[in-house]
Amino acid sequence: MKEIKVALIGTPNVGKSSLYNILTNNHVHTGNWAGKTVDFTRGECIKKKTKFIFYDLPGTYSIISKSKEEVVATDFIVQEDFDVAVVVTDATSLEKGITLVLQVQEMVKKVVLCVNLIDEAKKKGIDIDKELLSNNLGCPVVFTSAKNNMGLDSLLENIENVLEQNYLDINYGILNKYINIINDDIVGYSGNKKWLSLRVLENNKHYREMFRDKIKLDKNKEKQIREELLNVDIPLEIVIKMKREVKNKLKGVVKKNSNNNLNKERKIDKILTSKIWGIPIMLLMLFGLFYITIIGANYPSDILFSFFQSLEDNLIDGLNFLHIPTVIGDLLVNGVYKTLYWVISVMMPPMLIFFPLFSFLEDLGVLPRIAFNMDKAFSKCNACGKQALTMCMGIGCNAVGVTGARIIDSKRERIIAILTNVFMPCNGKFPTIIAIITMFMVGLNNIYGSLICALILTGFIFLGIVVTFGISYLLSKTILKGEASSFTLELPPYRVPKILETIVSSIKNRAIFVLVRAVKVAIPAGVIIWLVANVNIKGLSIMEYLVDFLNPVGLMLGLDGVIILALLLGFPANEIVVPVMLMCYLKTSTLIDFTNIEALKNILIVNGWTIKTAICFILLMLFHYPCSTTMLTIKKETGSLYYTLIAFILPLLVGVILCMVVNIIF
Repeated sequence: MKEIKVALIGTPNVGKSSLYNILTNNHVHTGNWAGKTVDFTRGECIKKKTKFIFYDLPGTYSIISKSKEEVVATDFIVQEDFDVAVVVTDATSLEKGITLVLQVQEMVKKVVLCVNLIDEAKKKGIDIDKELLSNNLGCPVVFTSAKNNMGLDSLLENIENVLEQNYLDINYGILNKYINIINDDIVGYSGNKKWLSLRVLENNKHYREMFRDKIKLDKNKEKQIREELLNVDIPLEIVIKMKREVKNKLKGVVKKNSNNNLNKERKIDKILTSKIWGIPIMLLMLFGLFYITIIGANYPSDILFSFFQSLEDNLIDGLNFLHIPTVIGDLLVNGVYKTLYWVISVMMPPMLIFFPLFSFLEDLGVLPRIAFNMDKAFSKCNACGKQALTMCMGIGCNAVGVTGARIIDSKRERIIAILTNVFMPCNGKFPTIIAIITMFMVGLNNIYGSLICALILTGFIFLGIVVTFGISYLLSKTILKGEASSFTLELPPYRVPKILETIVSSIKNRAIFVLVRAVKVAIPAGVIIWLVANVNIKGLSIMEYLVDFLNPVGLMLGLDGVIILALLLGFPANEIVVPVMLMCYLKTSTLIDFTNIEALKNILIVNGWTIKTAICFILLMLFHYPCSTTMLTIKKETGSLYYTLIAFILPLLVGVILCMVVNIIF
């Protein structure tokens, strides 16, 4: 069977990963914003007697190897063995993609241009002369619409039949003389020597090191070249000549007609990105998201609790049948099993609602507008505007937000985003916070309770955003000093998501992923909780000793020792904080269910809870160390124990200070 290896290259947000998913039946989550792919993925497609092997490279605006995405894409092109490069561009903004096409043509001899989103271009009154574009570029051009499966057969056919082309030869003016000099001193390089000579002129250390055995340029000769080009801004000269080439290639290719849909999008953008209305609309959307999640999650949670509780007797009977010792059986049932079903019953329903809704807003194109509204604020904090995107991811799960920080090119700004992501309350904290708000700030019999609860919750989220800005600024002025880097924040076109595909993708790639990870940490947590509650020393359990020891700390924060212990034992998963509190208050040896929220309120009030306790608890729940999963993710992403410890201490310090202030005021 004939085999063709294909590199998929494209600027962010052109539908490249969607194209890859459809061609290979893969299920990489795609989103309507930049920076979804940071490493490349591999997939296969068999058509008749040909096997196409696709490599989905990260979205990049150029191939100059400055950002992480550019390095991954460029390294693949210069190092990997592949047959054809397919450059995917956005039909609605062709000029942005053509720069990348020309750069690829300087490196690859077999190139196919895939102009995706052609249906959206037609809606906006944009006409593209395919034949003229193909002639100008000297490579095949295919129109596609990935979401409508349009043009994919033609794309495969062109990939299979594309002929070898000459490397693109751009006139770089004054630089040509020196390119030719360096070319003579490049030995054994099978690619385009001109491309490598340009990297030498730019003094690109990454590729100079990679090809040091092939670059035989004499030091004295290079010194002379540098002296002669002393007053020439080499990178700027390359960009200017490239832009001129793009302009020539696109001459007469694109025609734009007046279009009502385009005008509508502009009107919507004026509202969503307005200085006056942008932030309020963002908060209103968050409010709506939380309200729907709160309302929708209650009944499924009750059903799951009832289901798992009904299995307890059967599990005990099974362990007895196997003659498992009573102590081990109690540990497995009242420790591990109860902790597990607590985590599943509390986490799963809101995640199955929140993540699909979140993905819907993402695919619709709304979330990039939210990021746009927050971009200037982050710039003033000397941080990167892309941090707004990682914040949005962190609301679902902090660990996801931490890994999402890979889209930030600057290491300094990436670490700022990682360290501050934990100030966004994750899905695991919402049920507990919602329950406390309902009991102490709304009232159990309030007919508008869910609305008020969602409104108060949105207020706490806003507090988290404010703290994120403040801490980002503080970090940028202290341990992570530096200037904010510039980046282009894409405002993609509005798209109607495929609802079923969005639901399935978000549940599989986000909800289930997070749930599985939470279950893994819940198992050892269940063992620890059982041991703390059941191991007695001189007539008192370890739990009672710990509560007494922590009580002075709790009182200083407007809380008590039970709450502090519950937060400590909730390190593996925030979902078990309330059941641990109940276990401590009621002095039981196992986790206690609080499906009756009125009974829970009575228990808390009997144990000294007031509105002040509720506020301090919510603040500390919002601002304390990340869960174990997020901590491990931070260690992996930063590769530094130092930054991992800061990520642990920083939010805890903020929470402690806020609680002390509230305790003093009240």
